[in-house]
Amino acid sequence: MRKTLVILPTFNEKDTLPVVIIKILSQEAFDILVVDDKSTDGTAEIAAHWQGKDKRVNVLNRQGKLGLGTAYVAGFMWGLERGYECFMEMDSDLSHNAADLPRFLDEVEKGSDLVIGSRYMYGTISVVGWDFRRLLLSRFGNLYASFILGIKVSDMTSGFRAYSRKALEGIDLNIVGSEGYAFQIEMTYHVFRTGLGIKEIPIIFHERSKGHSKMSKKIVREASWLPWRLRAGELKGLFRRQQG
Repeated sequence: MRKTLVILPTFNEKDTLPVVIIKILSQEAFDILVVDDKSTDGTAEIAAHWQGKDKRVNVLNRQGKLGLGTAYVAGFMWGLERGYECFMEMDSDLSHNAADLPRFLDEVEKGSDLVIGSRYMYGTISVVGWDFRRLLLSRFGNLYASFILGIKVSDMTSGFRAYSRKALEGIDLNIVGSEGYAFQIEMTYHVFRTGLGIKEIPIIFHERSKGHSKMSKKIVREASWLPWRLRAGELKGLFRRQQG
């Protein structure tokens, strides 16, 4: 079985982080890396407590609210340096079900290099707790990004996913600059461009019951522009190759 790291980005998740950690530790296959962006509610202290309690829990403290994308990139680099072979993204707010983790690992073991937990497979919407406006925004955003980039993935913005080591080593993580949901789109695009296998599996997403959603107009704008920026990069690369 592959050495697997579950990366948990946190910013003020003191009420839910302990529950998530307990659920993950109940399954022997997974280590944890909490990447905390200088939470102000005691989340970092809770993470440190669990680090001292169980050797499978690790903590990376950052010096400010630097964003979701850079948190995952920092976690990927930390895990690559320590020999992990499978890397999982998961929210710390109980939106994702830790019982699903073995399903992701199983697909990576079978040969997939990116496994995405989809809320929209088979034409269904598997989301609990969102209003119609939020559902419409998410669904349209995914259709929009997949159409522009030509990637047949139903849920490009899902934050519940797993990468093989091969997938991450095939990406220059230093150039991945997106945040929020755009980060998930950009990472999917880079894996797709390398020609590696992408697999979707169905999940049920639950809106967080505590704390506040990180959704903002800035996040929506970034995700809207990103597909065009990526396509523009493709055209520039094609032009350079033709000129060369």
